[in-house]
Amino acid sequence: MELKGRTFIVTGASAGMGRALAVQLSREGSNLVLNARESAPLTRAAAECEAAGVVVDYVAGDAGLERTAADVVAKAVQIGDFSGFVHNAGVVRPGPYLWELSQDHFNEVMAANLLAGYQLVRFAVPELLKRWEGIAVFVGSGAAEINLPGIGAYSVAKAAEEHMARQLAEEAPQIVTLVYRPGVVDTRLQAQAREATGGAAKFLHKEFRAYKDRGMLISPADAAGALVRIIARNPDKFHGKICTWRDGN
Repeated sequence: MELKGRTFIVTGASAGMGRALAVQLSREGSNLVLNARESAPLTRAAAECEAAGVVVDYVAGDAGLERTAADVVAKAVQIGDFSGFVHNAGVVRPGPYLWELSQDHFNEVMAANLLAGYQLVRFAVPELLKRWEGIAVFVGSGAAEINLPGIGAYSVAKAAEEHMARQLAEEAPQIVTLVYRPGVVDTRLQAQAREATGGAAKFLHKEFRAYKDRGMLISPADAAGALVRIIARNPDKFHGKICTWRDGN
């Protein structure tokens, strides 16, 4: 896929892999609409991307809300040559056992990972089908296949999100839809797990501190770069499937 001149949406773009991805896409000549919940860091990310000489817009807010997702897609369509999205936003709320997790926090995890993905599908896919092409990337996680105490809601959300991606691949085969699992990326989500509190925190401390101690963490830039290469080279071979950062190296 030629990236120059195309317009992409990136959620979770204010920090970590999302911001790194936005910056790298801008340097490839892609126009962008960025989304994240926190306005100030999102504004800084947009400015960094604009420095590459591309068109950049942004919407601060919860992408799980209808009005936010609709606004993001509308801005992408307005820029022109809207070609797809990367749903990177995610919330973990690590530490508590499922029964300790408040309903508000459970809903927050579902909204950021699953509901936001659905809202993007709801508003972006009809626009992409008009051009009979496009790409939809859902940032998944190996957590979708494991049962580690302390990240139960996140694992449930990721399993559902990845299933939704496969469903979209079947329903709209014109749009290349894939799940990208970046691996253990050095982001604030990792830091949150290493310092988690709650009944199941000890399990997370053991697992996530080991990643750091053993030097296993991947930089956000490396994880983002691998995804950019997958999109640019031949994303079709991963349609309806899972790919990882290794597939882009």
